[in-house]
Formats: sequence, structure tokens, C-alpha cells
Amino acid sequence: MKNEQRWLLALRWFVAGFGSGWLPKAPGTWGSLAALPMGSWIWLTWQWQGLLIAAVLLLGLGCAACVPVLKRMVEQDPGWIVVDEWVGQWVCMGLLAMYADFSWGLVAMSFIAFRLFDIWKPFPIRQLEHWGPSWWSIMFDDVVAGVMGAASVFLLGFLLIWFGL
Repeated sequence: MKNEQRWLLALRWFVAGFGSGWLPKAPGTWGSLAALPMGSWIWLTWQWQGLLIAAVLLLGLGCAACVPVLKRMVEQDPGWIVVDEWVGQWVCMGLLAMYADFSWGLVAMSFIAFRLFDIWKPFPIRQLEHWGPSWWSIMFDDVVAGVMGAASVFLLGFLLIWFGL
């Protein structure tokens, strides 16, 4: 195998969320689930700052890795590319970690909220999928889904407190 082929295989493995995007059925959900253990460890170790820094670094690496992978593909947003789910999940967790201590319940809520917005794609998420180069749209719609997921968890928490539940 040539070095270029090895390099491309490594990039494909990376953008596939370290292989989680190749699992059968619902690769985005598998990718988001796969992001939770490392995201939880980062939250526990470096709090919200670590999560958001890791999300930004992964966003940059993901964008850079998507370019050569997508150049060799016909489909420009294949479902098995789930590094964007990792980024969006960590953005959601990082924003929640700014105002709340770690709990597995909050991790579960971040997962549900992020997946809800990533699948539903309300405005402006769906519009971002069709704006800019394919690597951009693959990555940034999930960042916005992470922000909206965190906002929905905050709103739910506020309403529960407001109504005394």
C-alpha cells in the first residue's frame, strides 16, 4: 500500500469518528454516542474550557481532513462522516458545562437534545447544510445543532425551576 493510500485511509477512519460512522443504521447517532466517553472525560478533567477547546480543535482537524476525503468521492455528505457529530456533541456538552456540574443525566440530556436538533434540522441548521463548500456545511450545521441543543436543555431546566418541578 502506498503512503498516500495509508494517509487517506487514516483520514477516512478519523472523519468516520474513529470508525463509529461505519456502524450499521443511524451512523450519526453512533457517532454522537461514541463522542460521549471522551467528552465526559474532558468535562471531568478540564471542565467547559477543555470541552470547547477540544471542540474547536476537532472542528479544525475535521474540516482539514474532510477536504482530501471528499475530493475522492461523488457523494459530498456521506452519512459515515461523523466527526461533525463529535464536534456538535462536545459543543453541546461544553456549553452545558459552563453552568452545571458534571452528571450522567446531563450527559444523556445533551445527547438527546443534540440528536434531536441534528435530525430535525430547524432553521438555520438545514440552511447551513447547503451553504459553502461541502466540508464547511458538513461541520458547521452540527456546531449550530450543538448550540441549539444546549439552549433547549437550559430552557427546559429554567422552566422546570420556574414551575417548581
